Amino acid sequence: MKVSLSIDIVSDVVCPWCYLGKRRLERALAQRPDVQATIRWLPFYLDPNVPPQGVTRFEYISRKFGTGDKITPTHQRLVGLGARVGLDFRFEKIERQPHTRDAHRLIAWAQEAGKANAVVDRLFAMFFTEGADLTKRDVIADAGKVAGMDPEKLLRDLQSDKDVALVDRQAAAAAASGINGVPFFVFDKKIAVSGAQEIEVFVSALDRALGREIGQTAQASGY
Repeated sequence: MKVSLSIDIVSDVVCPWCYLGKRRLERALAQRPDVQATIRWLPFYLDPNVPPQGVTRFEYISRKFGTGDKITPTHQRLVGLGARVGLDFRFEKIERQPHTRDAHRLIAWAQEAGKANAVVDRLFAMFFTEGADLTKRDVIADAGKVAGMDPEKLLRDLQSDKDVALVDRQAAAAAASGINGVPFFVFDKKIAVSGAQEIEVFVSALDRALGREIGQTAQASGY
């Protein structure tokens, strides 16, 4: 018999730690096959100051970290960590840093259809493995095909203001609640895990949320 469990995930599709955290959570859930997880994705703007048209990746990295040399060790570490769970980070392919409002709108629409996980995974892969330009709405719309969504309709919706205010409010609410780094996970609305923790930490959080283990909330830095 399956045990139901809700998991809220606050993340951004341009956050590599969020991609890693998603995959580690999936590995943890695989160790608890009796758990039927209902995942809700909530938006977060890793950098709300990126303009709607995006900026070059070089400009973004330089502004945020000073020089590319400062972020290179982190990228190298992520390549190794990602490989352990089947992720193929190719940071050198990324040429443009987007604002992620449109990506989060797509995720919200996919969530209404119960297919957000596939869309989130596709957006992560497009950005971090393929170097896709997520400032282009047709590229974002194309990500919806993995969930059986109509890319032509998605493109029309993306070109409108549909749910712009909603996504902005949700992202602002996450920041106002004290979340200043992602990924951030909440299990059954009572156990919080911050950061792309090790698989064992997620397994422990699952057990504690289900009353199977008593422990302290795990915390770690986001990206």
